[in-house]
Amino acid sequence: MDKKLLLYEKGKTHRVKEIVIAEDPQKLKMILNRLSWKILVMLSEKEMYPMEISKELGVHEQRVYYHVRKLAKAGAIKVVREEERKGAVAKYYKAVSSAFGIELPQGYRTIQKRSFLSMDEGIQEFFKEFLREDGAFEGKIVVGSPTPHGPFKTSARDGHYASYLTFFLGQFARIPDEFAIKLDVDVKAEKEEKNNLILVGGPGTNLLTQEANEYLPIRFSMQPSEQGFLFGGLMSETTSTVYTADSIGLIAKIVNPWDDTKQVMVLAGNKAVGTKACVLALTKFWKKTLKNYSGGDTFATVIQGFDLDGDGKVDSIEVLE
Repeated sequence: MDKKLLLYEKGKTHRVKEIVIAEDPQKLKMILNRLSWKILVMLSEKEMYPMEISKELGVHEQRVYYHVRKLAKAGAIKVVREEERKGAVAKYYKAVSSAFGIELPQGYRTIQKRSFLSMDEGIQEFFKEFLREDGAFEGKIVVGSPTPHGPFKTSARDGHYASYLTFFLGQFARIPDEFAIKLDVDVKAEKEEKNNLILVGGPGTNLLTQEANEYLPIRFSMQPSEQGFLFGGLMSETTSTVYTADSIGLIAKIVNPWDDTKQVMVLAGNKAVGTKACVLALTKFWKKTLKNYSGGDTFATVIQGFDLDGDGKVDSIEVLE
């Protein structure tokens, strides 16, 4: 009999154990006799020898031996050790599994790794373009270089927030064969814009966010000047609101402007704390964040981070639009 895994899910608790699948109905019939089943349940709890089972059940020893032999022949129990008792050898039996079942040949479906355990379909829908059919992550996560670069000559201080995002993605996406985290300078040098991209960090620190900015439904204000660019915060054409607070950020999803068969997702703040707020919004508070997401290629929402416990770190968010 084949061994497989039986998954049990209750709320947020998930437990798994082996299940033995009976391929032969005759073997299953041997197991399902009432006395055989009682013996099997006992042997699933601990190893026992037939005389011990007989005394505990109050059943004649020969009947127990008969059903033990049937269970052993069916492959449901096995001898785990032998011990000499009163001049004879006592064979101790134990169930080969804590679950038994039958399986019809059809009905298998491909699932993404662990997606059925804890992740709601809503968040999986948001990331669906970033997942291959086999459940592996499909794309690159791009963070700003920690060395001075770009027209602002800035050193990114928000790239490490991508690690929290990847922990979150690991709940329903299998690790890809190729390294998925890239610096913005490397992606530009390798011409990898033709891919699914998750851009972490604002246009001041991430060159890919800077290039994608003009295609975003809600954009960062970047005005040319003699010094290069003036960064003026986040601007919404829908509400004509300008968001300049450091803790403000943008979560957006658009068609990749360099390859319309791919997607670009942006998690970017006015400052590093705004980027952190966006990462928290999509990992810890995604139901609130995506409440207006109805599928499709284009989505944008403005996030503000808050420090509710007063420890100087963003721990909560509000969706502003």
